[in-house]
Amino acid sequence: MPTVLLLGAGSDMAVAIARKFAAEQYDIQLAGRNAAALQPLQQDLQVRYGVTATTHDFDATSFGSHPAFYNSLPVQPDVTICVFGYLGDQEKAQSNWEEAAAIINTNFTGAVSILNIVADSYAAKGQGTIIGISSVAGERGRQSNYIYGSAKAGFTAYLSGLRNRLFRSGVHVMSVQPGFVNTRMTQHLTLPPLLTAQPEAVATAVFKAAKKKKNILYVKWHWKYIMLIIKSIPEGVFKKLKL
Repeated sequence: MPTVLLLGAGSDMAVAIARKFAAEQYDIQLAGRNAAALQPLQQDLQVRYGVTATTHDFDATSFGSHPAFYNSLPVQPDVTICVFGYLGDQEKAQSNWEEAAAIINTNFTGAVSILNIVADSYAAKGQGTIIGISSVAGERGRQSNYIYGSAKAGFTAYLSGLRNRLFRSGVHVMSVQPGFVNTRMTQHLTLPPLLTAQPEAVATAVFKAAKKKKNILYVKWHWKYIMLIIKSIPEGVFKKLKL
């Protein structure tokens, strides 16, 4: 039975993804900052879907712990999905380095740290799938979230380079651009219904796209064209907009 590792397994998207892969008969490794809090999900997956599920302590910003974390897994996963992220407070981050660093380290540095390890493991085996949940916010900097957006831009570029590096090793790398998702992280925002996905829809789209070995997934197709328009606006005009 194949195994999927979920990094940041406590998020709403990760829970939905875990359930989708378990329903497709994948064993599940749930990794998060509080492994004990993941135990109810672990038990539910095992009872509901008859798969093996395990929980593991993982802190994206504890970079030095990442090699030991990965090497301690009971089996090396066939699929690794990086779901963790931190939206943060843009206004606070503009003048508070601790907040800015938390956004950058969670969304970019921590992801690079752990996925470098996974990538080396997969390259040595000549197989495996890496999926990174990035964000359309990384496609152009906007005043309302440019620190988060710049971290996600870095992550998107990292995944692109990783995909290029690992292609000849037989390893597939997929970048996911969910757009707005109705989760706890966005519950304080007013989101447009047409452009907002539910976690379960994200999970289904991710599973299907991974099976088809897609390179880039826009969960709602509208976002691909919205971002194309936004990226085409001349900088002299764009800088005057309040976005």
